[in-house]
Amino acid sequence: MSLSTQFITMLTMISSGFYIGVIQDTFRRFTPYWKNRRIMTYVMEIGFWLTQTLLLFYILFLVNGGEIRLYIILACLLGFSAYQAVAATSYKKLLEHIIRIVSAVYRFFVKVVQAVITSPIKGIIFLLYKIIMWLIKLILKLILFVIIVIITPIKWLLLFIYRLLPKKFQGFILKLAGIYSTMKNKCIKIWKYVSLKRR
Repeated sequence: MSLSTQFITMLTMISSGFYIGVIQDTFRRFTPYWKNRRIMTYVMEIGFWLTQTLLLFYILFLVNGGEIRLYIILACLLGFSAYQAVAATSYKKLLEHIIRIVSAVYRFFVKVVQAVITSPIKGIIFLLYKIIMWLIKLILKLILFVIIVIITPIKWLLLFIYRLLPKKFQGFILKLAGIYSTMKNKCIKIWKYVSLKRR
């Protein structure tokens, strides 16, 4: 390995160590969102460090063919230590600022979507619901009116025929009507009792 390659490798590993410090603080900032889920925490930790290890090895492979020397590890530690000593505090503040900006932009777009899309759709659905319910009520009233128009003459005719019948036959019909009314009331009570039991 030539001196120029070693020099580039060292600079690259120092930069990589600095990058590890940055990406670790970024990862730790979002860790509280899944820290209460043990399996999720294990998966995220393993995935994070495995990804960073593969990325560093890939960078090292591009720079010097993947040769690992002691000074490479030391250079990486030097970059990480430099980040912790010089840039960690400033980066965390910058990260919080970026998160606040992104959150504000996200909330703004959510409100825009709600105002432009969600609210009008809800209003249209509510209006359609009201129109459909009004039409159903109107149709039911029309059906009821037609039934009353049809039944009323029949009721008058039956009442007229009933008055022409002999008194004994009228009494018999009244008894049948009473039996029917009693059976109807009992059926209604049974139905209500069964309905309450099901609940």
